[in-house]
Amino acid sequence: MPMLTQADLQPLNQTFEERTPEEILRWASEVFGTRVAALSAMQMAGSTVCHMISRLKLDIPIVFVDTGVNFQETLETRDRVGREYGLEIVTLMPRQTMEEQTKERGILYLTPEGQKECCHLRKTEPLYTVRGRYDAMIGSLRRADGGRRDRCPFLMVDTELHSVRINPLANMTDEELDAYIAQNEVIVNPLHHQGFSTIGCNRCTTPVLPNEPKRAGRWRHLGPWSVYCGINPNERDEMAALHIDLPQEVIDKLLGRTTDFAI
Repeated sequence: MPMLTQADLQPLNQTFEERTPEEILRWASEVFGTRVAALSAMQMAGSTVCHMISRLKLDIPIVFVDTGVNFQETLETRDRVGREYGLEIVTLMPRQTMEEQTKERGILYLTPEGQKECCHLRKTEPLYTVRGRYDAMIGSLRRADGGRRDRCPFLMVDTELHSVRINPLANMTDEELDAYIAQNEVIVNPLHHQGFSTIGCNRCTTPVLPNEPKRAGRWRHLGPWSVYCGINPNERDEMAALHIDLPQEVIDKLLGRTTDFAI
């Protein structure tokens, strides 16, 4: 099967620097059709992407991973987004409950290595169940989040999901995000108003003080070396020279070789 590399996406990544998130979402819908979905953890940026998809009336489902230990506020935000925005929410869950996992493996998230294993079991493996269903997954990563995301491209190849990851908000600043949310009354997870700058599982997420980094509340008990779960390609240890296999017609359409989807 033909290969798509990260280098192949470079011209589009450069072009998208001058495009709006809405334009990129329309492009994704036109290029990938029913083979694209959006991945959201129901945080502020993810809810913004959901609002844009709804406002543009795009037929794009929202994939949500219910780890079994989400905050209740997150689950309620998911339900509101689906109901009020008229979006299809596809909820994925781990194979085991947290109780079953703990009985078999112990409390994994007490050590850095255990945290990686726990995140893999409860976040990444459920996502693998839709591998092959979508050629592209829309995310909400932003360079303004800093850390490993400060050079996040609009398009990335994801070798784990065999898909293209699309980040329409990549160059959106904090001020621009706040303005969009305020102007459009975007549904926001209430935990963001309680000191949580980022929101994960209830076992490993705490509020953040004003002078702390945004991700200081993630796995705080493990120290600064554990701030990512690895569900996004650019947060894994290696990303260089990546490629994925896609049908030739999908690659041609994506790169504009046979049809004109320029925006």
